[in-house]
Amino acid sequence: MKKIILLLLTLVSLPQLLFAQAADQVEMADKLRADGKIWVVVAVVAIVLAGIAINMFRVDSKVSKIEKELNIK
Repeated sequence: MKKIILLLLTLVSLPQLLFAQAADQVEMADKLRADGKIWVVVAVVAIVLAGIAINMFRVDSKVSKIEKELNIK
């Protein structure tokens, strides 16, 4: 469980590092912001990351359940 928390913290802090290094403006991002489509991109990325996190928690709980069953036998 600690590994999952560490991985999530890493995934949360990674975009901050990437945005901190991007000093110059990207024309495509400016165009998306001007059209208001940047929020669609942000929403899709957030949904994908949420799906990955939910899947990781489900797999972790299933593996924990199997490990408990094996330890009992």
